[in-house]
Amino acid sequence: MFERLKEDIHSVFHRDPAARNTFEVITNYPGLHALILHRIAHWLWQKELKWLGRSLSTFSRFLTGIEIHPGAKIGRRFFIDHGMGVVIGETAEIGDDVTLYHGVTLGGTTWNKGKRHPTVSDGVVIGAGAKVLGPITVGVNARVGSNAVVNKDVPEEATVVGIPGRIVKKPLDDEKTAQRRAMAEKVGFDAYGVSQDAPDPVAEAIHTMLDHMHLVDTKVEGMCKALKDLGSDYCDQHLPELKDKDFEAVDVAPKDKR
Repeated sequence: MFERLKEDIHSVFHRDPAARNTFEVITNYPGLHALILHRIAHWLWQKELKWLGRSLSTFSRFLTGIEIHPGAKIGRRFFIDHGMGVVIGETAEIGDDVTLYHGVTLGGTTWNKGKRHPTVSDGVVIGAGAKVLGPITVGVNARVGSNAVVNKDVPEEATVVGIPGRIVKKPLDDEKTAQRRAMAEKVGFDAYGVSQDAPDPVAEAIHTMLDHMHLVDTKVEGMCKALKDLGSDYCDQHLPELKDKDFEAVDVAPKDKR
């Protein structure tokens, strides 16, 4: 019990840079309070003291704003950041080193008894406001974006965003990523989402556009080489330079003439 508590406290320091010392974590982190109370409530639930377990769960919700059913199974080093509004259903199963942010729901989609809540594997991070619904499995080290609604299985290492949840593909390889970055720099475009740090559907659309532009650029260079071999100087003409100021926002609001 105390060994688990030490692990839970240390997990806060690993995942929250605002944590300063152990006393502060023990006294001021509702996610930790909810987890400690859940472990007791879950023990009572397993001992068939279900009313006591459920009552302790209700008290924990009143105290922390986090609702965890005493039947839910939670692994080691579980961390709820901020916590307010988190709901975890009865048949939910959570692995080790999982992180949830505020407003997350691990909910069911049916009133039938049996397995009706998600299974969240080791190392998963679920962003603020996300809803993971039904007896689905979220794979190891997967990421669920803020406010996403997920009702289908999520593969390992995948990132899911949007409503309904859509799996975001990873960059193809380092060469492809460098190629996209070079094309973005060539056209003077600081592309949102071009980096690997914030993948989403908009970024995927931008990646596709940059890939297309690179292919067109390659074909034009090939045609210019062929024309030059035929003695044409058509491709010696330089394209106009793209300047950053041409893409800057212009203030079109009328000026005060007073």
